[in-house]
Amino acid sequence: MPRTITLRLDDATYQMFHAFALADNRPLSNLIETAAKKHLEECFFADEAEMSAIRGDKQLLKKLKKGSRSAKARRGKFVG
Repeated sequence: MPRTITLRLDDATYQMFHAFALADNRPLSNLIETAAKKHLEECFFADEAEMSAIRGDKQLLKKLKKGSRSAKARRGKFVG
C-alpha cells in the first residue's frame, strides 16, 4: 500500500529535482522515488560482477559461512 511522506527541500534542490522531472516528462514524486530506490540498490546490494567475484573466492566463502554459523550460535562479539 503506498505511503505519503513529507520531504523538506531547499529551493535550489527543489528546482534541480523539478527540472529533471520536467525533462524526463514525469511527476516529481516519481523522480524522487526512482532516484532513492536506485541509490539504495547501488549502495546496499552487490551487482552481478561483484557477486561473481564473491562466488569465485573460495576462501571468502569459507569465512562467510563460518561467520554465519557463529552468528546463528550467538558466538563472538557483535560490533555495531
